[in-house]
Amino acid sequence: MFELTINGTVYEFNFGIGFVKEINKMVQKPVDGVPGIKEDMGLTFAIAKIIDGDVVTLINVLDMANKGKDPRITKAMLEEYVDDEDTDIDGLFDQVMGFFRRSNATKKTVQKITDAVMNAEN
Repeated sequence: MFELTINGTVYEFNFGIGFVKEINKMVQKPVDGVPGIKEDMGLTFAIAKIIDGDVVTLINVLDMANKGKDPRITKAMLEEYVDDEDTDIDGLFDQVMGFFRRSNATKKTVQKITDAVMNAEN
């Protein structure tokens, strides 16, 4: 379980198997050479978008990871927090990437993506 303090309230976020199952359903791609079969790619897509600094994906990821937790943060509250000029947005992106790197359910995917980015830059 991971925590963020937003506007003085501590919220819990879970980047576990349930989160991966849910986010993976968000994006699918056809499997090459296998007609009619699609592969779930939501986690890979979300991590890549977070690395790129996409705030909408950041909000969606945090919303999904907080699902079923108490207190529950809303998308509107997350949007307000991101829009607040006092919010360290770079720090927030770094924290979320840290959550992805530490969660057993997401760390291998993060490693594959960051390795691919490093290799592409060289």
